[in-house]
Parts: sequence; structure tokens; C-alpha cells
Amino acid sequence: MDTALLEVFLEVARRESFTAAAGSLGYTQSAISRQIAALESSVGVPLFDRLPRGVRLTEEGRAMVPHATAVLGRLRAAVADVRAVGTLGGGGLRVGAIPTADMALIPRAVAAFRRAHPAVAVSHVEGLTRGLVVDVREGDLDLAVIGTAHPEPAFEGVRLRKLMDDPLSVALPLDHRLADRDLLSLADLEGENWIAGQPRSQDTLIAGVLDGEFQPRIPYVVLEWSAKQGFVAAGLGVTLVPALAAAAVRPDVVVVALDQSEVAPRSVFAATPEGVADSAAVTAFLELLAPAALDR
Repeated sequence: MDTALLEVFLEVARRESFTAAAGSLGYTQSAISRQIAALESSVGVPLFDRLPRGVRLTEEGRAMVPHATAVLGRLRAAVADVRAVGTLGGGGLRVGAIPTADMALIPRAVAAFRRAHPAVAVSHVEGLTRGLVVDVREGDLDLAVIGTAHPEPAFEGVRLRKLMDDPLSVALPLDHRLADRDLLSLADLEGENWIAGQPRSQDTLIAGVLDGEFQPRIPYVVLEWSAKQGFVAAGLGVTLVPALAAAAVRPDVVVVALDQSEVAPRSVFAATPEGVADSAAVTAFLELLAPAALDR
């Protein structure tokens, strides 16, 4: 059913006149008569009694009024909501991030976004890079902040925007033999037990420091960043610390810089679906991520 017919119907019902409704809507009287006839044919019953002067709703017409009003009200609300999304007056934004980005980068960006666009509902999930990329590609996330040891990664189905280089340091227990050093090389860490989030070093931050001579031993696989620190503090091993997470290190752990000529920084990207135009919310959030990264 053409919703324009419902608008004509309600205007005729208000004015009880085809002629008056025509003048209000900018139609001819005959056009109004044809549209009402079309609506009556569609519903299968007369909606108006034609009187010598004007028209009057039939019983069926009176039953039609609240439904027509509701349909047009919902349609206007839908149009308003759609337009609000484009102007950041409504809608939503689904953000994902790796755990270290959630320590400062993402909270700062989300807080700034909410201050600037309070009508947009922001949701957030935390995950690992590989899973976040899948969620972005399949449309379950609008944007994700991911990290990789490769400066130019190739992920199918996503568009990557470089946010920052994230230098790596190493976390040591307070009583470690190297805890008082300002800078460490890979040779200094030979023979150490490593704590990582995956059993294969190629799937962890350590992938960025792998070469033919440095082959880390990973006896402890720990996913949560806070738990990794607990293992380090207990003297069970060492772990890599991205600059994004350095400010959140617990006091019984020491963070020492690694020689950047030996250890490439992690690359941090914003991932969005490939081939999909950025929404107004995604564009606004990306603009906030860059300064948040600089302020880490």
C-alpha cells in the first residue's frame, strides 16, 4: 500500500472535504477523489460516506484512522533515525580492540567520542588480532584496533589504516640480574624463559624479534596481560611489553627498553571492512584515534 494514500486519507478525515484536503496538499479535487478511491479499492470497503457537502468517515474509516496514523508515525520516525545516523545524532558504533589497546588508547578515544557524540551508542569487545579481523570482515564490528609484528600485513577483506609504531620493551622481575639496565639486547636475554599468549612464537609479539639465532623458549602460555605480569613478578620468566601497555605495569615488575636496531616495533592499525564506505561514526572515531595514540 502506498503510504502517500494514507496521508491523503488522514487529511480528508481531518477536513471532511475532498476540496479542502486538495487545497491543503496541493492536489486537484479530482486527484484526491481518485486516491481515496484507490485506497478504498485496496482495503475492499468504503472509508467515507459522500455527502451533499463534504464527506464523513464510515465505521470502517474510523477504524482505519489509528492504523494510518501509526504507520505514518513509524515511517517518519524511521526517516528521522536514518538521517540522524548520518549526522551522528543517533545510530551505533561497534568497536573491537586488542587487550593492550584497551589499557589507554581505546578508553580515551571512546570517552572523547561519547563527549562529542552522546547520541551514538558505542559497544566494545576485546579480542586477539586474528579474531578481530574476522569480525570486521564479516560485518560484526565496524572497526577494530589490531596489532601485528609485520609492518605491512595482508588481511583479506579488511582495509588497514596505520595508527602508530608500538616499540617493545621487556618486563623482568624486580630481582632479575638485568633489572638495573637501561637497555637490553637479544643476546642479553639468551636462555630466558618467556611468557607469551600463544605457544607458537610466530603467533605472538615475539614474532617481531625472531631471527636465525634468537629462538625463545615459551614454557608458560598466558593470555591475560595482568596474568603475564603475575608470572613475571613471581620470577617464572620474562615477557614483551608494548609501549601501549607500559604505563599499566604493576610495581613489582621492571620494564627495560630493548635495542630498537634488533627489535622492530609492533605495528598498530585500525581495521575496517574492505569495500564498505566509512559511516559518519567510523570517520569520527578514526579522527579521535590518532591523537589518542599520540597521547598514549
